[in-house]
Amino acid sequence: MLVHFKDVSHKFKSGTLGLDKVSFSVKPGELLFLQGKSGAGKTTVARLLLRELLPTSGQVFIDNEDISQLKKRQIPHLRRKIGVIFQDFKLLQDRTVFENIAVALEIIKLEPQLIKTRVKDLLHLTGLEDRQDYFPRQLSGGELQRVAIARALAPQPKLIFADEPTGNLDPETGWQIVQLLQDINEQGTAVMIATHDQTLVDKLKVRVIELEHGKLIRDTQIKSKKK
Repeated sequence: MLVHFKDVSHKFKSGTLGLDKVSFSVKPGELLFLQGKSGAGKTTVARLLLRELLPTSGQVFIDNEDISQLKKRQIPHLRRKIGVIFQDFKLLQDRTVFENIAVALEIIKLEPQLIKTRVKDLLHLTGLEDRQDYFPRQLSGGELQRVAIARALAPQPKLIFADEPTGNLDPETGWQIVQLLQDINEQGTAVMIATHDQTLVDKLKVRVIELEHGKLIRDTQIKSKKK
């Protein structure tokens, strides 16, 4: 398994229970939704994957490795496996589209010529070739989301976690973003789309893991196995 959550709970210092004994697995190359309303635990899942948080109890495995046991120096390598697309984009406002994508590769010390080639490939994939010299303030919401996707993809992660990727977009633009994520998945990258949008879930017939108040209340893969 690429990802395995085994009876994972996380309690914040405030006493709020972010996750409560949640178990699920994600296979390499899988496409699925992580569904739930605001506060359901979706972002907590992302932060646990990145080891920004540690489980209060239970275990999180990535590539069959308990990431709680990683040494501090090993965490950057782990994070190369997980590309997160944040709801608020988190782009650098003083850098161009090209530079925002390139920074993810500069961090891992890729050679300049390889960075240039990889960024140009990602600009083509996301349809941003003619926007490479634009700054974030010059872009539409859909274009900002595409930059965020390209940056998350840059280090060639095994999993993309998209946090409410359609939340700030009109329905047509949002569907284009979902189709782009599907294309990325078809090239072999696992994609987990966190959303509260039932219309989107109904439109894309893939596995759904649903959280409510930190509890896993539905996993359509498990349900299908019982039939």
